[in-house]
Amino acid sequence: MATCRGIDLSVYQPAQDWKAREAEGVVFAFAKASEGEHTHDARFAQHITGIIGAGLVPGAYHFAWPNQDVAAEAANYTAAVRPHAGPGFVHWLDLERRSDGANYAGVTAGGIRAYATAWIAQVQAAFPGQRVGVYTSASDLAAGHAPATVPLWYPAYPWSGATPYARAEARPQPSPSGRAPLFWQFTSTPLDRSICYLSESALRAWAAGTETDMPLTTDDVNKVAAAVVAKLVAGGGVLETQDVSKVAAAAAKAVLTMDGVIAAPADAPDVKTNPFWALQSYVKDTNARLRLVQATEAAQSAAITQLAGAVAAFDKTIDAAALVASVTAAIEAAVRKVVIHLDPAS
Repeated sequence: MATCRGIDLSVYQPAQDWKAREAEGVVFAFAKASEGEHTHDARFAQHITGIIGAGLVPGAYHFAWPNQDVAAEAANYTAAVRPHAGPGFVHWLDLERRSDGANYAGVTAGGIRAYATAWIAQVQAAFPGQRVGVYTSASDLAAGHAPATVPLWYPAYPWSGATPYARAEARPQPSPSGRAPLFWQFTSTPLDRSICYLSESALRAWAAGTETDMPLTTDDVNKVAAAVVAKLVAGGGVLETQDVSKVAAAAAKAVLTMDGVIAAPADAPDVKTNPFWALQSYVKDTNARLRLVQATEAAQSAAITQLAGAVAAFDKTIDAAALVASVTAAIEAAVRKVVIHLDPAS
């Protein structure tokens, strides 16, 4: 899986040597901007100016106090980042319990979730077209504090002491509460280090809102399903095999007859030495990406099975296998599934 590297900073870190960070492969960096209703991080302006000046994917975060006024907290964060936030800027709600529990005191799990949902909505409204997500822990996810449809930045430290990026990159992607985090913060030594489960070019496209192949959220799937069903109902028919064949033939013809050569994707490993591809290179790359799609589908099917098992364990009257079959049938009834059979030898 493609990944890229990053760090996050607050008042506790000094000004960074961005050339040294670049040598480590860092391509994104997030800085603490604010906390609660009134506090601003004393080094935010210094950090975010350095991040933007270094050409990294920039972002900021707000430490949440869900037992305070959410509108005041969103306004506090917005005021702090407004001078710096532009296209490609990423916003995060740092939703975690303080060690003394002061910021969660007196608030139910439902109240924390409502706070997070409202904060995200208000910041999204303040910065249209920019990404807004949540940084939160396994315990917060298990408690249902975080909305399910927003990007997730997940902290979990499986190793003690200084940990290199390569060690995290070699480990399978975490899956807290069945979620697939887009970012994983894996150590705080010597700095808070994270990896993103996108290539650098894909991350920049995602941050800018121009990506075309990001994993779908539940909301995305529902929207696609509704659009497909509406189209089929309006047309009075179904998606037949010959329709799929026509689409495939048209796509192949477009590739074969395109003028000039095919530009290599920016995240191709040989893009510097082979910036233009022949058709076979393009097909090989597409084949590899399709295999990743299949792996994602398999993981999602496994997650459905796991969820059904958990539901059945809670309610003994539910047949887990029947529940899986029912969910699968509902999905396939909404969207006709096209299965791509790949030659294992290719």
